[in-house]
Amino acid sequence: MPDLSSLDTARNRILSILLLCLVLVIWQASPLLFKIPAFILPSASAVAEGLWRGLTNGLYLYHGAVTLFEVLAGFALGGSLGLALGVAVALNRRFAYFIYPYIIMFQSMPKVALAPLFVLWFGLGVTSKIVTAALVAFFPMMINTISGLNSADKDRIDLIRSLGGSELQVFTMLRLPSALPFIMAGLEIAMALSLIGTVVTEFLGAEAGLGMLMQSMNFMMDVAGSISMMRSSTSSPDMPGITRSVNTICG
Repeated sequence: MPDLSSLDTARNRILSILLLCLVLVIWQASPLLFKIPAFILPSASAVAEGLWRGLTNGLYLYHGAVTLFEVLAGFALGGSLGLALGVAVALNRRFAYFIYPYIIMFQSMPKVALAPLFVLWFGLGVTSKIVTAALVAFFPMMINTISGLNSADKDRIDLIRSLGGSELQVFTMLRLPSALPFIMAGLEIAMALSLIGTVVTEFLGAEAGLGMLMQSMNFMMDVAGSISMMRSSTSSPDMPGITRSVNTICG
């Protein structure tokens, strides 16, 4: 991302707020001016009302907490495995020779396409979502780790070895510091993909979670409530209880 600190002035902040207000005004007025039905494009005020109702009655908080747990668990699992395997591939040429072709094969596969199988294998609970989130987080973390560890300057590696440095010292003093920017970028990508994988799997089948709740609202044509959940940061897990809660939000 480019450095935008030089543009962070009071004038630009005011312009940014005015731009946001303009977007909200256009959003609010468009359904009325163009006679767009609410089930296609709800107004900004309807979305804000749905967000307020979902937060005040605790529905979004409960399902958001479920989704957050699945995302963090999958991210931690996939990220740690990706980091470990990335280090092994980058530092062991023999291991990389045998395992890297399979990595490339699975990397080219659309991981979210496996979500229906995970729901079938692991059920509608949190396990299938964690597995999906871990899978989609695994590959960017591993690839970035391999690229980062291999980005270390070869001449500096030879210098440390010529001075009697061990492979552990080469790793801790040169390879790992060189790989840190790559690893942090991999963590950022992995977190975003973990959220995507979790919500997509919840769309396919879940007992709780924001994805399942969005599907329920879509079936009930509550588009405002569905959009409001995309803007929220985060009842009972049984389906009848969820249906009653959704009916409450929909009025």
